[in-house]
Amino acid sequence: MAPNVAWLLVLPFVFRPTLVTGITIQTAIKNFRTLHVDYPMVNYPKGFHGYCNGLMAYVRGKLQDWYCPKIHYVVHAPLEDIQKFCKYSESFCENYNEYCTLTQNSFPITVCTLAHQQAPTSCSYNSTLTNQRLYLLCSRKHDAEPIGIIGIY
Repeated sequence: MAPNVAWLLVLPFVFRPTLVTGITIQTAIKNFRTLHVDYPMVNYPKGFHGYCNGLMAYVRGKLQDWYCPKIHYVVHAPLEDIQKFCKYSESFCENYNEYCTLTQNSFPITVCTLAHQQAPTSCSYNSTLTNQRLYLLCSRKHDAEPIGIIGIY
């Protein structure tokens, strides 16, 4: 009887990394949808002084972080059009420890870049609207979901 009780005590520690990883991936998928896809494109009130300032206020609030990201990419296309590129991701990006892919199609993208020479907690952004291909991080090798944008091409 004692060995069975011991196994019951050990099993949560054995399976915990899998559960935590699964939760982390689900959060990354949700964050991609809410932080990197804006379709149709939202118009922020004039008080935000531009699209990227409004968007980055939302991003920082959603992440509950005071840190001002230096660059942030937002795609203005339906999520389904982006998702299909993670269905078969043959490349593994060692720097990110995730599967990755380059989209075959170009997408309308806003690139938000942090303006220079400002106080660390005062985030002011410049907006650049462009049409480019995306380097995506994917949740796994096949039948995956996008979890991040690591660059544009």
